[in-house]
Amino acid sequence: MKTLSSRLILMFVNLCLFSFLFTGCQSVYYNAMEKVGYHKRDILTDRITDARDSQEEAKEQFKSALERFSSVIHFDGGNLQEKYDTLNHEFKDCEARAEEVSDRISSVEDVSGALFEEWEDELSQYNSASLRRSSEQKLNKTRRQYNKLIKAMKRAEKKIAPVLSTFRDQVLYLKHNLNAQAVSSLRNELSMIEADVSVLVREMESSIQEADTFINAMARQ
Repeated sequence: MKTLSSRLILMFVNLCLFSFLFTGCQSVYYNAMEKVGYHKRDILTDRITDARDSQEEAKEQFKSALERFSSVIHFDGGNLQEKYDTLNHEFKDCEARAEEVSDRISSVEDVSGALFEEWEDELSQYNSASLRRSSEQKLNKTRRQYNKLIKAMKRAEKKIAPVLSTFRDQVLYLKHNLNAQAVSSLRNELSMIEADVSVLVREMESSIQEADTFINAMARQ
């Protein structure tokens, strides 16, 4: 377990090198982190954890937005403007969660590429053929597990856009048609949205499970 001083050093390094994350100087960042004992495999595990958590949060947010949409189209009196405002807020939260999911996945891809490239390059440095072979087997196994994970993450990510697009349409329509007749006309859309959200939730749960499997496998190595 890292000491408090180590954590403080890591926080300091992260703050100092934050700008490098946006200028393509990731190698500088990784090298600096390695000097304080935080290697690429550690960063990868942390970023996969963050990506998993962001998908969990996005899943719950989209479920919440669906509930709000359902409550609006079953409008039976009250302040429709308030219901619209609530739905619009839910939609904005969905957009933010979707962006976070994409950013987290990109950060996972970045460090994984650096890790696997470094790992493969270092195979040539072994003098022992048996150790090199063992390391290469672990590399191949880890890469296969990672490829399965990133495919699941990407698959879930692709399901977000259609749901966001549908929610956006509903919010825009209600914005300019705040009346019971307009709300009623959207009821035919509910089953389609429910189906899309159901698929999204299922894919995210699969991706979250793959992330847990990969994290556990890395911990055993």
